[in-house]
Amino acid sequence: MQHQRMIEAILTNVDQVMIGKREITTLSITALLAGGHVLLEDVPGVGKTMMVKALAKSIGADFKRIQFTPDLLPSDVLGVSIYNPREMVFEFRPGPIMGNIILADEINRTSPKTQSALLEAMEESSVTIDGETMKLGRPFFVMATQNPIEYEGTYPLPEAQLDRFLFKLKMGYPSAKQEIEVLSRAEKGTPLEHLKPVISLEDLQQLQSAVKEVIVSDTVKSYIVRCAAETRDHPYIYLGVSPRGSLALMKACQAYALVQGKAYVTPDDVQYLTPFVFKHRMILRSEAKYEGITTEEIIERILTKVDVPINRVSS
Repeated sequence: MQHQRMIEAILTNVDQVMIGKREITTLSITALLAGGHVLLEDVPGVGKTMMVKALAKSIGADFKRIQFTPDLLPSDVLGVSIYNPREMVFEFRPGPIMGNIILADEINRTSPKTQSALLEAMEESSVTIDGETMKLGRPFFVMATQNPIEYEGTYPLPEAQLDRFLFKLKMGYPSAKQEIEVLSRAEKGTPLEHLKPVISLEDLQQLQSAVKEVIVSDTVKSYIVRCAAETRDHPYIYLGVSPRGSLALMKACQAYALVQGKAYVTPDDVQYLTPFVFKHRMILRSEAKYEGITTEEIIERILTKVDVPINRVSS
């Protein structure tokens, strides 16, 4: 019950800023608890940056923002050693990657070389600079935003980078009623300015530890593996989901079960989260693109094809 109160406190707090985005907030918290990262892709102005800031404020985290531009260098992200002539030593000046919640804003506007500077940090929570490996703080959570790649002046993220994100999400436009509420709340100031932490970093680490205690039965594990295997043999898919994708889905399901107040993962959790985990890990063949078949449609067909097991809690 204590876990549920903390999670609900975060959701309620973010709701003060984000109108009608409870699902996106829930998925973002799920990724944070699972130790994963989130890629938010949508047009400018729908609240991507505000979502990250609201989440960071809600947990009292050390928030850092990296504004990606075409001329950004890896050292601008990781940090750099600068010679101190007075002390005759090199001093390391940490980059913005040294934080808890990292906003990688418009990540697809920088070169692949700089994008790749995030790879080690996102996978291992460490960075290697001048041959020395440095551990990053806990928790470490990257929420990257990007505009659709068909916009001018952007670079598609390489597959290795995409695979580091647990979820790929879209914010979407608000309804007319929700947009009026946004205007009303912003009429006398920015709601984000008044947001206060509702849990501590120690509380968050407790939640992350609790995720590992959520039970995943062998039946559900088999279901996850069979769904992933279907992507590897599908005639319209050039590159299917790797075992790392299967592992990501299992961890996401564990975190989502905790968010829902459950002690074990159900097949329904797998079905709900599969599109968010699998979509950016698949590359379609040209035939699918010519026929207008989308990744979402293929995932839906796979979930329909694979038999849904009768869940048993015991492993």
